Amino acid sequence: MKIKILADAHIPYLKGVAEQFGEVEYLPGNQFTREAIKEKDALIVRTVTHFGKEILDGTAVKLICSATIGYDHIDTDYCDSHGITWRTAPGCNANSVEQYITASLLCLAEKYQFRLQDKTIGIVGVGNVGSKIEVACRKLGMNVLLNDPPREEEEGNTDGKFVELEVIKQQADIITFHTPLTKTGKYATFHLADESFLHTVARKPFIINAARGGITDNKALINALHSGKISGIVIDCWENEPEIDRELLALADIATPHIAGYSADGKWTATRISLENLNNFFGLDISPKYENIPAPLLPVIDLSKISPATQLSHAVWHTYNPLNETGVLKLSPEKFYWFRSHYPLRREYPAYKVVNAAPPVSERLHQLGFKL
Repeated sequence: MKIKILADAHIPYLKGVAEQFGEVEYLPGNQFTREAIKEKDALIVRTVTHFGKEILDGTAVKLICSATIGYDHIDTDYCDSHGITWRTAPGCNANSVEQYITASLLCLAEKYQFRLQDKTIGIVGVGNVGSKIEVACRKLGMNVLLNDPPREEEEGNTDGKFVELEVIKQQADIITFHTPLTKTGKYATFHLADESFLHTVARKPFIINAARGGITDNKALINALHSGKISGIVIDCWENEPEIDRELLALADIATPHIAGYSADGKWTATRISLENLNNFFGLDISPKYENIPAPLLPVIDLSKISPATQLSHAVWHTYNPLNETGVLKLSPEKFYWFRSHYPLRREYPAYKVVNAAPPVSERLHQLGFKL
């Protein structure tokens, strides 16, 4: 029996590969309906459609593979109670988000004329993404504080690896959030950065949200910027997407359309993990051939004419500079989803070779993942 698969037509690097696993039909994510999925064994999806009783009831679906980290779009309780297995792609875009955060930190350092080595960053949420950012920030010479109550509860904290949120609020010059979005439970994160949080920070920190829109409170961020309680904001994930707050957009140092994890490498990894999940669930024992990711247009970064003081930022921004997207989003916020669906090729550090870097910079670039 051939497995029947319905896949989101906008998942990159899937067409021509998924066919190795079964009979595949492609539809845009917003066209997934109960009728469309009724006879399918498996779905390969993104976050466009919500998968709960209203769409799954009475269908033959046995497996949902989401080419995403999060699963807000899947009614997991319904699936678990009705024998529908669901799988995501944890960590698929962790390196991409790290690239985004690193590039953004370098942008802030240049704009406000400070050295990252002199700053303390508080990372709230130290999962796949937060852990990558921790490593990168240490390589940049920053002092790093980590907060992750669920991990601390599970692993303990005998080595003092984790600190309370209050410590971050008192000591961090930059606070970046990398938690899931949860509205209930012991460690709910909805509006974690609210009026109370932002009113009690001590060092006028920069706030970064490249996790989920609802973790930061729009109104609270605007008020904190106007009152001078925080120095600036970097926002990739917004409340009420795609109808993002225009005042917050105007105030943001860096404002992007929820694309921190949109590197081609991250998308390819999400596709690969989704197919591996399908392969394992149905016991297919297939060794698929995957499509290669296109090479970057300018894969060699020559730093011979760049001052050693700016070589690191020059190399990182060669791979990705969030200020480019900030400019276009501020000009045309109504095209939020268009920017996401027409995102250009973006490759991560290992796709690039750096030449003529100063020795100390060369070592840091190598640590970040560049070829030398």
